Amino acid sequence: MKAAILSTALLVSASLLMSTPGMTAGSGGGSSNNNTCNAGWVWDKNKKKCVRQSSEVDQESLYEAGRYLAHAGRYQEAIDVLKLASIDDDKRVLNYLGFATRKLGRVDEGLVYYQKALALDPEYTLVREYMGEALLQKGDLEGALEQLAEIRRLCNGRDCSEYGELSGMIAEYVKKAAS
Repeated sequence: MKAAILSTALLVSASLLMSTPGMTAGSGGGSSNNNTCNAGWVWDKNKKKCVRQSSEVDQESLYEAGRYLAHAGRYQEAIDVLKLASIDDDKRVLNYLGFATRKLGRVDEGLVYYQKALALDPEYTLVREYMGEALLQKGDLEGALEQLAEIRRLCNGRDCSEYGELSGMIAEYVKKAAS
């Protein structure tokens, strides 16, 4: 049974990769903030300077600082900054809370953040990519393939970096599982 699932997944991911030319790796959006602030400080877009982390910093600045820290591998710092932002209504903040939490090894907690982000926007492909990666970390290939299929549907023929990223991760996972 497991061999059949792996075999099917390998065929599906290989065919999906071949059928979507132009897919490139991406981080899910650019950032224009100044990332030279020291730990405990964030770039405030409105003031155009580094300020102490606090909930009084605007939402966008907190999001951008948290996103930057998460991609820089500074996961706990990212979480600390992102938790200062409004998490009830910002899918991007929830997504990066999930990302940083998952990268710290707390995959189930990360999945909760991803689910909350999807509740706000079921068509948010970046959260679906990261959720697929989290599911792979848990050994849930079928769940990751479901997220990949949903990303493909949502991208509807457009170049979609999230699709390329997750399909590559799935192909790696299947290759490791088969060896």
